[in-house]
Amino acid sequence: MVLQAAARLSKLWVPNGGIAATAAEDGHSKLIRAGFLRQSHSGIFHLLPLGRRVQDKVEGVVSRHMEESLSASRVSLSSISTEALWEKSGRLHNVASELFRFSDRKDVAYLLSPTHEEEITALVARTVKSYKELPLRLYQITRKYRDEFRPRHGLLRGREFTMKDLYTFDKSLDSATETYHSVRTAYSKIFSELKLPVLAAKASSGDMGGDLSHEYHLPMSLGEDQVVSCSECDYAINEEIAKVRVREEATPGAQLGIWRGISKDGSTLVNVWYPRSAWQPGSADEIRDYADKDINISAVRSIVPDLVVGVEDIQSLWSAALGSETRTANRLLNIVDGRLPLSLSDDIVGESGMSARPEGLNSPEPPLAVSVHAGGGQDFEPLNLLRVRDGDRCSQCSSGILNVRRAMELGHTFLLGTRYSEPLNAKITIPPSTSGIPMQMGCYGIGISRIIGAVAEHLADRRGLNWPIAIAPYSCVIVPGRERDEGDALEVYRTVIGDLGTMEGQFDAIIDDRRATLPWKLTDADLIGFPLIVVLGREWRTGKRVEVQCRPLRIREAVTISDLPQFIRHLYTQLCDI
Repeated sequence: MVLQAAARLSKLWVPNGGIAATAAEDGHSKLIRAGFLRQSHSGIFHLLPLGRRVQDKVEGVVSRHMEESLSASRVSLSSISTEALWEKSGRLHNVASELFRFSDRKDVAYLLSPTHEEEITALVARTVKSYKELPLRLYQITRKYRDEFRPRHGLLRGREFTMKDLYTFDKSLDSATETYHSVRTAYSKIFSELKLPVLAAKASSGDMGGDLSHEYHLPMSLGEDQVVSCSECDYAINEEIAKVRVREEATPGAQLGIWRGISKDGSTLVNVWYPRSAWQPGSADEIRDYADKDINISAVRSIVPDLVVGVEDIQSLWSAALGSETRTANRLLNIVDGRLPLSLSDDIVGESGMSARPEGLNSPEPPLAVSVHAGGGQDFEPLNLLRVRDGDRCSQCSSGILNVRRAMELGHTFLLGTRYSEPLNAKITIPPSTSGIPMQMGCYGIGISRIIGAVAEHLADRRGLNWPIAIAPYSCVIVPGRERDEGDALEVYRTVIGDLGTMEGQFDAIIDDRRATLPWKLTDADLIGFPLIVVLGREWRTGKRVEVQCRPLRIREAVTISDLPQFIRHLYTQLCDI
């Protein structure tokens, strides 16, 4: 084996500092202090050499599974798309507020792509015509852009970010569904290799479209979603669409609560009726209290899609919608939670003893059309309008208890169906028919840069970052003291690399030859988060013994140079298995 020149930290730009150290600093602050990144603008960051190495390794893991597990081909689409194409798909106005938009010198409207469904569908529509060319699986790893209203937490919520997108095209829904499950299996392997305890949760498809969707969440305090999981079965779901068992009988003596809303155009006024106290879902005798903050807004929006949210003074909006000169309201919709008796519906319509309007607002003329929504379906499924709480009983099994946790979304899978192929005319012919049918599509994302921020936040401790071995900037750092000469460090480096450097290129090492004291170097090695640290200290001269430190495994042990390769290999194997 021919050894390449030893990697040296003195040859790598690793600017320390950039932010003051604090006792309660988060993972993002450690990324800055350790020299992985620097902020350029609000929500936009420069990756420095260490950060670039971590991102390269994350991309390598993801690419390998895309190509080996799914036989996907890698492409690189332009970051620029046209507003006309997004108009054609019907998505432009739904996401307009989050787009970076601009015009060229000919006043053609463009945008920086936050995602590439339109572009990839238009490309395939111009190229693929026969079912014999399917299935087709194309992926890319590229920068995306989103004009976030409030960028926060560094790489976790930025305005420029790196994502992996996989787009699949199949001839039938059955084939597309089979592809969807193959991708889910590949995602499980990816997150397992990255040593991330990701929870796959069923989710809403939102503006992306389609009927089947899963999110891949890492439980963490900075998470922006709430994920519900069961203690006994594999039920896992985003809180927005989670369900619990609702008892058929009403809670005795429950007082009524009413939460008010309004549609964006002001035409529909909304009353959500719920019990101030109710049986705990699945419990025989426990009663829980509820308030307006417990309303599941997503459940209400499933009935009123254009519901205004985030408004504290709803009465002023009602007042304007009912004003003699500004009136826009023509309908009053009462939505009734399933914990309340069905007889309440008649009372609401008749307004017998209960005000369906806020105090101070008179009954308008002409009167509003009053309607009630209390559930539906062939078997009349009652509405569940209250958010799931810790301790609720699982709706999928008889004994499970639900756990609600904050989590950060790292990936998302969508079975799109013909959501984009239909409007963008991506069709194939299948004999004997000569008319084209829309391809069945899927799209699958993983946030590459978000993984870096999430790992930093999830695994960092008080001493520094703590990278999984698969994506650490270097697997091992060799740290000689000031009194050790150049040859000592090179001997240890060649001993380690000579034995382990052939392991499919996964193991790498670097020498910290910077002019600094040994204590400073060791503190910096912990901050950077090298999984393995080999120290040439006092015992090197007397017995050619080095100290091997492995913070993830809580190991610190003196080892002779002859035993070092086997010892490092053993630790490396353990780090790959934890």
